[in-house]
Amino acid sequence: MVVGVSVDGKEVWAEGMGYADVENRVLCHPETVFRVASISKSLTMVAVLKLWEEGRLDLDAPVQRYVPEFPEKEYEGEKVTITTRLLASHLSGIRHYEKDVSKVKEEKEKANKARKAADDATKSVQKEKEDKGSEKGTPAKAGLEQESSNSKSGRKKKEFEQEEYYLKEKFEHVIDSLDMFKNDPLFFKPGSQFLYSTHGFTLLSAVVERASGQKFTDYMLKLFRDLDMLRTGLDENEPLVYNRARYYIHNKKGRLVNAPYVDNSYKWAGGGFLSTASDLLKFGNAMLYSYQLGLVKNLPTGLLPGYLKPGTVAMMWSGVPNTEASWDKDGKYGMAWLVVENKQACGFCRRQRHYTSHTGGAVGASSVLLILPGELDSEPADGPPLIPPQGVVVTIICNMQSVSLNSTALKIAMEFEKDKLAQPDRKNILPD
Repeated sequence: MVVGVSVDGKEVWAEGMGYADVENRVLCHPETVFRVASISKSLTMVAVLKLWEEGRLDLDAPVQRYVPEFPEKEYEGEKVTITTRLLASHLSGIRHYEKDVSKVKEEKEKANKARKAADDATKSVQKEKEDKGSEKGTPAKAGLEQESSNSKSGRKKKEFEQEEYYLKEKFEHVIDSLDMFKNDPLFFKPGSQFLYSTHGFTLLSAVVERASGQKFTDYMLKLFRDLDMLRTGLDENEPLVYNRARYYIHNKKGRLVNAPYVDNSYKWAGGGFLSTASDLLKFGNAMLYSYQLGLVKNLPTGLLPGYLKPGTVAMMWSGVPNTEASWDKDGKYGMAWLVVENKQACGFCRRQRHYTSHTGGAVGASSVLLILPGELDSEPADGPPLIPPQGVVVTIICNMQSVSLNSTALKIAMEFEKDKLAQPDRKNILPD
């Protein structure tokens, strides 16, 4: 795997660990290229919002305005509307890899029960601490966290049993990929529930293609160049991609084996891009810079505009009602990003920090990109002017399947923030 960290826009740590290619003993290094899996959704969202800013895409228009090939839908006999905005927050009702709606409902019920049990256990531990004035509740909490982690890992492994993860067919156009799901019934009325759906982002890519007037992959490659992400591209099997990692899974006996061959051209937007740690840090900082231009007071003159407008990123990073995210139940899903807001119920108690992230899981690969914005209101008023981006960006990408990385990335971000705050003479200067 590779871990990359930037602080206030400057890359301060990038290190490869382990092997990019186990059989040939090729070590992993910062330039190793990996599948970034569902971080692709966050990349695609920037393309969507750029078109929206330019007035070429209406987030609230029926998708059929752009993609008439996608049939109009009904739910329980009622005509319903799917929009780009609903697709971006997984509220469309379009299925994910599981085709059986009853199994999806059963899984959601189990998850809700497990979450309630975890909440009840946490409250019980807290009450026991208050009653006894001791730390006797700690072991119970530790066991609870371990149980939660194990159940999350189990859900990931079960998801990878779905056949559509292992498609080997090459799709030349995103419109062709719609045939996989366009005639399937919706799982619920659009807007009423949350169901994470990579297929929904395939439809989103078709919207981008029609709104931009360019082939989706061409539009995205241009976006990557604009963002100076020169080692980010398509997860194609045929081209030579220098420094590309091989991918691995554990078989049923727990042994390390090569991941099966797959072709991810059916889901470019939802999980089909390759990248490096440095490129993902650039992307995270471009978003953070755009966002904070609207928050920092007394900005110095001469600063360049962000790739997106501050209000656009604020909208993207706003939690949407009726959503959730499996990798942090404290958050809501925004538009292709998990968003956790600042929250502290009581003094000297647990404090929830504002951050945003997206994780990824693909055949033989796992990933996370996490942004911990700096707390701008805590800076001294009489100090030098703040220069965005202020905050910590962390990415972890690896060539192993079903690895939970979000909590690790958040811990890393917190450590680097502590280090920054411990340096009172640190200057807020323009990045090199």
